[in-house]
Amino acid sequence: MTYLILRIMINALSIAVAVKVVDGIAFAGEWWKMILVGAVFGIVNSFLKPLITFFTLPLIILSLGLFTLIVNTLMLLITVSLSGPLELGLQIHGFWPAFKGALIISVVSMVLSWLTGLKKIKYNRSN
Repeated sequence: MTYLILRIMINALSIAVAVKVVDGIAFAGEWWKMILVGAVFGIVNSFLKPLITFFTLPLIILSLGLFTLIVNTLMLLITVSLSGPLELGLQIHGFWPAFKGALIISVVSMVLSWLTGLKKIKYNRSN
């Protein structure tokens, strides 16, 4: 349970950083809705990303992994399209802001996971 809560918080903080840094990404809502956006992002990454990565594996191999950035962008755009009907307040205006946002989310999420010891929590949980 600790892993799940920490993962959602890291997603929410990463998306909040992208909102602050990238022009074209906007969030209009209460702070707790950002946590819900982080949860939606986590669900999208858990269920859709492996499937899309599998089907785009030839492109990922041919591009030496760079196509993964496009997959991450697509995950962010799917999250935004799901947050619309849920009235969570996240908006992205165009592909390039989504691309920059996905890149920032990936980097911030990696750094926060490293700082919080998220991998250790995941591995200790299974023992």
